[in-house]
Amino acid sequence: MTTGQDLLELSPVMPVVVIDDADDAVPTARALLAGGIGVIELTLRTPAALSAIERVAAEVPDIVIGAGTVVSPDQAKQAADAGAKFLVTPGCTDAVVDACFETGLPFLPGASTVSEAMRLAERGLTALKFFPAEASGGVAYLKSIAGPLPSLRFCPTGGITVASAPSYLALPNVGCIGGSWLTASLDPATIEKLAAEAAGL
Repeated sequence: MTTGQDLLELSPVMPVVVIDDADDAVPTARALLAGGIGVIELTLRTPAALSAIERVAAEVPDIVIGAGTVVSPDQAKQAADAGAKFLVTPGCTDAVVDACFETGLPFLPGASTVSEAMRLAERGLTALKFFPAEASGGVAYLKSIAGPLPSLRFCPTGGITVASAPSYLALPNVGCIGGSWLTASLDPATIEKLAAEAAGL
């Protein structure tokens, strides 16, 4: 895996996971893997996040562990140092994008407007996160920009449910979607069941 485009091919659904207790990280990752999902975006929204990334990277090597909600240059470096294999940002400031490039890791920079998407494309980035998807126009928005921006593909995230997922995945400019519903409960059996359903989308 060397590019953002590769990230879009790992799974139809990229689980977006918030971990409050690092002890929950490994069981969560193992349950996703058992259900057929080989990737996890662990968000940097809690104090436990970096430790959780370290533990998953060390103990569940068969899952591709990434860091999401990267909002500062320091976070990009810290996530890479913790063992993240990719990065995801909610937006695309120059400082954060530069820092992501500096890590050498593939990443999905966030965009919610045509101008942001064009700026990222100018930097050679053609696989983007579309966030917040539902609040920014959802399926209709992505349909409308496919014509003028044919080289770009997206991982829409934000407000997507198992019910709305198929309509996103049917779009030619969507490679995968980000979903938090898979780990709304941290019960491993529930996660494995939801992961199996998501893997079949």
